[in-house]
Amino acid sequence: MLFIYRFLINLTIIFLPIIGIYRIIKGKENINSIKEKFGFYTKYNKGKLIWFHGSSVGEIMSVIPLIQELEKNKKINKILITSNTLSSSKIIPKFKFKKTIHQFYPIDSNFLVKKFLNHWKPSLCIFIESEIWPNMLYEIKKKNTPLILLNARITKKSFNRWNRFKEYSKSLFNKFNICLVQNKETAIYLSKLGCKNIKKIGNLKLCENKKIYDYKLNNFQKNFFKNKKVLLCGLSTHNTEEKFCINIFKSLKKKTNEILILIPRHINRVDEIIRELNQNRLMSHKHSIKSKINKNTKVYLVDTYGEAKKFVNLSNIVFQGGSLIPHGGQNPLEAVREGCLVIHGPNVQNFTEIYSFLNKEKISFEFKNINKAKKLIF
Repeated sequence: MLFIYRFLINLTIIFLPIIGIYRIIKGKENINSIKEKFGFYTKYNKGKLIWFHGSSVGEIMSVIPLIQELEKNKKINKILITSNTLSSSKIIPKFKFKKTIHQFYPIDSNFLVKKFLNHWKPSLCIFIESEIWPNMLYEIKKKNTPLILLNARITKKSFNRWNRFKEYSKSLFNKFNICLVQNKETAIYLSKLGCKNIKKIGNLKLCENKKIYDYKLNNFQKNFFKNKKVLLCGLSTHNTEEKFCINIFKSLKKKTNEILILIPRHINRVDEIIRELNQNRLMSHKHSIKSKINKNTKVYLVDTYGEAKKFVNLSNIVFQGGSLIPHGGQNPLEAVREGCLVIHGPNVQNFTEIYSFLNKEKISFEFKNINKAKKLIF
């Protein structure tokens, strides 16, 4: 199985330049991300380095409190964070860390994985949630570098997929020295997949980061929002979910001062969203445009990363994205911490325990159609 995987990865590399150009055009990559994924890294003065790897924003944000503490440790020379997405790379600089840098995770081929490890020489490798990359795991083990799976999460769907290849999966999962899991379900699944040292620590996403961002509105925003009622805030929305928020807003708005805030999960989709708004004759304003906001604006579109919190708390009701499509939902805790009620669709399997608790406490509410969503808002 490993041979087949390596063959397919190496075959894929042949087409990666074309794929890379396409993704750059789509705004999902840039020249720097492509270079780093192909093994061109920044210089590093040797010393003790701790390496964290997470897929995207949510995974990286979950370990920020831990990184804040490790920054104080004088025995650690450098902390490396890798991820796969542009959005996550834009989050790290906002914290103004002294030791911590971000690089993009390399393509999981033998050659590039070896080059990565030989360049950075990590003293400890920490993979976050469900990041399992076969070639990297095998090479880390060869170097006898301690390997941790932190805030581990395996859904039933993921377990069934891995369990089709039992022996191969066990050869991968037993590479971890310790697995620190979010919940009992994950502990059971990882045990069946071959992990030996499993400890339940709970979900790190329940921990809130220290206040580092500037959450204050600028003068333009203050003047605009002080006379507005935010009817709904769409947080971490995916494709088609903005249309749902627009339909809700159009059917509910009754006063001239009501507004909809949209915070898409991927800001490269902003132009697409604006076209949808124009078709619905809704005037919009992009947050990245630092100018006076037209008083007739109906939709405020947050097209930057790391600033959701300052807008979420302007609303009492938040629609949590990723829940109307087969994505599994996004983390609702950011909205809840700001005192908001959360409404969501049926697809929240990525955060089953969190939503179960929030639903039970009547902090979040599931809907199955637009009419039910309207009743929840009013």
